[in-house]
Amino acid sequence: MAGALASAMLFVLPVFAQDSRLSLADRVSLLEQRAQNKDQSSATLVNQLQQVQSQLRDMQGQIEELQHQLQQLQDKSKDQYIDLDSRLGRLEAASKTGAAPASGSSAPAAAGAAATGTAAAAGNPAANATSTPTTQAPPAKGGNKPLSAADNAAAQAAYDAAFKTLRGGDYVGASREFRKFIEQYPDHSLTPNAFYWLGESYYVTTNYKVALEAFQHLLNQFPQSEKAPDALLKVGYCQLELKQAPAAKATLESVVSKYPSSKAASLAKERLRRIQAG
Repeated sequence: MAGALASAMLFVLPVFAQDSRLSLADRVSLLEQRAQNKDQSSATLVNQLQQVQSQLRDMQGQIEELQHQLQQLQDKSKDQYIDLDSRLGRLEAASKTGAAPASGSSAPAAAGAAATGTAAAAGNPAANATSTPTTQAPPAKGGNKPLSAADNAAAQAAYDAAFKTLRGGDYVGASREFRKFIEQYPDHSLTPNAFYWLGESYYVTTNYKVALEAFQHLLNQFPQSEKAPDALLKVGYCQLELKQAPAAKATLESVVSKYPSSKAASLAKERLRRIQAG
């Protein structure tokens, strides 16, 4: 025991002797310095904690924004699914009854009405794909003769080819073919359908401005077309995407009032309900 105590004193005495050589002022200064170092360490930790908290707040904001965008995408997918489902239903009903789409008005459509632009996807278009008339088109305004049987067959083939291109996923080629069809056959009974699918091809790939032009041309040139309710609905959708909320709301309400028993009216009511809910 005595030996261990002696060994410990050998280590302690030099340190004690060194501290004893410091003046009282030096000792106070040393203690203050140590305290200051501890304060700086504490401040560093506080700063780091604040930075972590700030990063967490930023991440939370990004998560909320991503959740909002996901909800928007889900809503848009739901709309497209419902729209597609309604088209398939009409196509199935038409195939059972052998119905053909109604002829449009005889007013000539503007050539190249949809203009050029980035072509769009049409999410598996199916409505009225096979319910196309085989009779001659009505005479054009101004007394032009009806199409001959050969010309009408050529028009039918051109429309079918454009629609096949659309269904095959070549949306650039399909939009080009539909525009060409509209230019060559401005008064054909299939021209309203061509305008509609041209607009759809732009709508699905978010080229809403050009899609809006195509749908509006259909409504202006062929207001009695059976595609008019769907076209008016899509005008409202395009206006929503273009941040034209008041105009979109008025358009959707017009769909409900003009075509109350149509599927387009049901879709318009659903979209109006969601707009109202915020």
